[in-house]
Amino acid sequence: MITIKRYPNRKLYNTETKKYITLNGIAELIQNSTDVEIIDHATNDDLTAVTLTQIIFEQEKKRGGFLPTAVLTGLVQAGGDTVNSLRRTLSAPLDLFRQVDEEIENRLQNLINRGELAKDEGLKLQQKLLDPLWWKGGSTDEEIVKRYIHDQKIPSRAEINDLHAQLTAVSAKLDTILNED
Repeated sequence: MITIKRYPNRKLYNTETKKYITLNGIAELIQNSTDVEIIDHATNDDLTAVTLTQIIFEQEKKRGGFLPTAVLTGLVQAGGDTVNSLRRTLSAPLDLFRQVDEEIENRLQNLINRGELAKDEGLKLQQKLLDPLWWKGGSTDEEIVKRYIHDQKIPSRAEINDLHAQLTAVSAKLDTILNED
């Protein structure tokens, strides 16, 4: 783990390389899977969450912002509960897909149990119903899957996990800010 010290003049110092570092430099370290700890030089307070939140907001500012100012103001006013609610809202569609898959499996199993459908026919039907690409000839080639996901504008698991991690970081920061007041 690399320790970064933040001095009263707001400069950040990488204790491993013995050089000053920017927020972008810290972002690059994290993107390269390097664990980073940011501490206040004078008080030894852990400033990691605060700095990571600042990095996220600086990156979003460069991209034109991911949320309007009014929404961000509302988040700060409402505190961490709103961010947690947003996280649950974003996760809800994923849970809905799982529930639909389970319902398909349950109904097919009921048909098999009642003898209205042979087990092998039920498994084939289940595979087709749960495979959104069955209409493309049953091919599950990785490129077809990627193209389908892209065409449908479905976020990848990595994108959802990244968004979830960002929301968790923002939620933690907001909780910290609210607890300081």
